[in-house]
Amino acid sequence: MATYKKRGFKPKNKAEEAQVEEHDSTTAEVFHTLDESASKTEAWVQKNQNYILGVIGAVAIGVLAYLAYHQFIQKPKEASAANELFYPQQYFDQALASETAKDSLFTLALNGAEGKYGFLDIIEEYSGTKAANLAEYSAGMTYLNLQQYGEAISHLENFSSDDAIMGAMAKGGIGDAFSQLNQPEDALDYYEKAIAHSDNEFTTPRFLYKAGVVAMEMDQKEKALGYFERIKEEYPKSPEGIGIDGLIGLAQN
Repeated sequence: MATYKKRGFKPKNKAEEAQVEEHDSTTAEVFHTLDESASKTEAWVQKNQNYILGVIGAVAIGVLAYLAYHQFIQKPKEASAANELFYPQQYFDQALASETAKDSLFTLALNGAEGKYGFLDIIEEYSGTKAANLAEYSAGMTYLNLQQYGEAISHLENFSSDDAIMGAMAKGGIGDAFSQLNQPEDALDYYEKAIAHSDNEFTTPRFLYKAGVVAMEMDQKEKALGYFERIKEEYPKSPEGIGIDGLIGLAQN
């Protein structure tokens, strides 16, 4: 009778059998090691389960505390601070529109009156709120108008905003303060920061112009020319674009 053989089947020699036995032995060792590791892990978990549960509990309490703080403390604080900001902001706006009582109105905006907070009170009492951040900006601009340039720089540097207009105005305001303090290098640096902050029809030509004027005063005519030419090319209809050809001519000489 013919003997049937599977295709590709070859009887194992002793070397092959030894390799198979070695492979089986290695596999068994791996599974044994995994079993031992699992047992050790289970034992460690059982031994330290109180600690683990404590950590999980602490994290949960921290999350709940943060949510409670935000809901019951921070949100009411934000609302209260926003309400307080309305009062000094009125004095600030009146001061900008006034022809005679500017300084007294600016002072009221800073310090408050009639039991109402001023910008400085809001900064101190509502630290960390959006209103306190806005109060830093308004206080900085108030001090700038009062010609107290060091205070203006301090508060405007504390203000932070991604807003295209206010962010640029704050940096430009610092530039104005440094310019008044006869520190043209610092003034130019902040005018350039104001220009880089955002590109818009209001602040960009304004600070390009100021940067160009300061650069001219520092005898950096090539840099000034670049600022003036950008106004001519990109913002010809802006107030700064009026008469810009004359400044370009000065920078070219």
